[in-house]
Amino acid sequence: MFKKILSVIIFILVAFLGYLLFNTFTFNSKQVNYEPVAKFPISDSVAGHLSDAIKIKTISYENPAEFDSIPFLDFSNFLKVTYPLVHQNLVSEKINKYSLLYTWKGSNTGLKPVILAAHMDVVPVGEEDLSSWTAPPFSGEISDEIIWGRGAMDDKVGVISILEAAEHLIANGYQPKRTIYLAFGCDEEIGGINGAKAIAQHLQTKGIEPEFVLDEGFSITQGLVPGVLTDVALIGTAEKGFASLTLSTTLPGGHSMMPNAETAIELIARAITNLEANPFPPEITEPVQQFLEYVGPEMRFQEKVVFANNRLFRSIILRIYQQSGPGRAVVQTTMAPTIFNSGIKDNIIPTQAMATINFRILPGTTIEQVTTRVKEIINDERIRTTIKDFQSEPSNVSSTSTEGFNIINQSIKEVFPLVITVPNLVIGATDGRYYSSICDNVYRFLPI
Repeated sequence: MFKKILSVIIFILVAFLGYLLFNTFTFNSKQVNYEPVAKFPISDSVAGHLSDAIKIKTISYENPAEFDSIPFLDFSNFLKVTYPLVHQNLVSEKINKYSLLYTWKGSNTGLKPVILAAHMDVVPVGEEDLSSWTAPPFSGEISDEIIWGRGAMDDKVGVISILEAAEHLIANGYQPKRTIYLAFGCDEEIGGINGAKAIAQHLQTKGIEPEFVLDEGFSITQGLVPGVLTDVALIGTAEKGFASLTLSTTLPGGHSMMPNAETAIELIARAITNLEANPFPPEITEPVQQFLEYVGPEMRFQEKVVFANNRLFRSIILRIYQQSGPGRAVVQTTMAPTIFNSGIKDNIIPTQAMATINFRILPGTTIEQVTTRVKEIINDERIRTTIKDFQSEPSNVSSTSTEGFNIINQSIKEVFPLVITVPNLVIGATDGRYYSSICDNVYRFLPI
C-alpha cells in the first residue's frame, strides 16, 4: 500500500515538473527582428536646440495667478525660427492660445491618421532645492554629452525630437502616406485641461479618428527589469488613474495643558494609519499580464520558469513585485499621504485637521470604488471625505495586436536592433488619457 501511495506521489511530482517544463520550453519569444535602418550623421545643432528649448521657462503652476504667458509665446516663436520647413509645409493651429497642433497632410486619405503627442510645460523649481541641482534647472547646460535641465526628459525632449525628425524628413522630400498630427499641450503638468484635452476635443469635432496615438511614457531602460540582461524598451499600453482625497474633521480644541481624550490631529492621523494598514490587494492587471508574456521568454531560465507559469506562481510574482516601490506601483492601487494641515501654535490644540491622500489607481478599479473603500476602512462619521477636482480614471488597455503597436515596435527595433520591446503599465499620468475619447489605441513611449 505504501509503495502505491509513493508511486502516486512520484507520478504527480513528475507530471507537475513536466507541466512546468513544457510551459517553459513552449514559452516562445514575441520579439520580431527587423532590418536596422541606415544611420545618418546628426548635427550638434540638435542638442543645441533642446538646450535652447530648456532655457525657456514654460512653467505650469498649480496657482493660475502665477501663470506667465510670455515664455509660452517665446517657445512658439522659437519653434517657428528653429523649424522653418515644418512651419512652411504643415498647417499650424493654436489651441487655447498656447497649445500647438500641426497637421501634416498624408498622400492617402483612405488611411487613418496618427497623432504624435508631447507637452511643452515643466514643473516649477523651489528656491530651497536649487542647491541640489548639478546644473541650474533652466541652463540647458551641455556637459560630457549630457543635456541638463527641466524638460530634458519630461518632456521637451519629445517636442524637439518630433520636430527634428519632421524637419529632416521634409528637407529630404518625404511625404507621409497617413496624415500626421503633432499635438503639443501647454499644461500636462497640472492636468492637461487646456492642452491635450482641448486638442482632443478639437479633433473630435472635426471627426478625426486616429489609427493610434503615441505620447510620452517609459523609455529604453538599462538594468531596470530583473532577470533580463539586455536593454528593454517599455511601450505603455495603459496608465493608472489619479485621484486625491481630502480627510477633514472638527473637534473641540483648547489649551495643551488640558488635552481632551481625542483631538482632531489624532483622529486624522489614526485614519491614515488605518488606511496604510489596509492597502489595496495586489493584482495582475491586463497590461501587467502583457508585460509578463513579452518579457518572460527573454529572462534567465529560473525566472522564465516562473513567468511561463505565471498563473500558477501568481502569488510569488506578486510578492516579488511588492518588495520595491516601483514594483508595488505596478501591481497595486497605491496611496500616499502628501499634505497634512493643522495647528497654529505649539500650546494650542487645534479644532481642525486636514490631510490629503493621493491615490494611483490600477486599470479595472474606479475612483468611486477607491472612495467607498476609504470610507469603509476609516468608519468614522466625524471624518469628512472629499475628492479634489482634478481626477482621472485609469485608462483603457490598448491592444498589442494592432497596426499602431507594430509600427512603434518596428520603429524601435530598426533604430535599436538589440533591445527587446515589451508592453507595460505606465504608473504616472500622461496627456495620452485624453485621446482615448477619439482613439482606442493610445501608446506611451519616450524614444530615449
